[in-house]
Amino acid sequence: MSNTDRQRALLVIDVQNEYFPGGALPVTYPEATLPRILEAMEAAAASAVPVVVVRHTEPPGEGAFEHGTAGWALRPEIQEQHHDLLVDKRLPGSFTDTDLEAFLRTHHVDTVAVAGYMSQMCCDTTARQAAHLGLNVEFLSDATGTLDVENEAGRVEAAALHNAVLVTQQSGFAKVLSTGEWIEDLPRIR
Repeated sequence: MSNTDRQRALLVIDVQNEYFPGGALPVTYPEATLPRILEAMEAAAASAVPVVVVRHTEPPGEGAFEHGTAGWALRPEIQEQHHDLLVDKRLPGSFTDTDLEAFLRTHHVDTVAVAGYMSQMCCDTTARQAAHLGLNVEFLSDATGTLDVENEAGRVEAAALHNAVLVTQQSGFAKVLSTGEWIEDLPRIR
């Protein structure tokens, strides 16, 4: 099956205010991920590729991503774009306790492209889940992003973390490509 014969869907994961300046976890690497995500969404819509927007939701009192808060809200630019499904999730994997798999199966999707935040958490987990479900996975290198992370285990800078995820994804879970490469490979509607 050629790439243009695949039935794709674009998964736009957690593009919420918490990941932007003023939010709890502003993404810093790579730069300009939001314009790449929007380009992917526009190209998907123009090619009749289903777009699924995923939103992380925490219950009241949990802090970041708390349902109904300004930080939980989708970025306005994302909210304004066409999407075929909005999925609310509570865990890093977009398939866990959601209707995402049923939607993809109903639409005969065999390939998902992953865009959004954070590279090492929800994007990585979702890509691995998709691969485990037998789906082809495309991981958009410049439309996913992260930030410096420090915890009890140590510290890693955003660029190193993001690149490690890309290398791992390419090693057996996904095809890693730029947004431009992904758009070039989309089927054209005549």
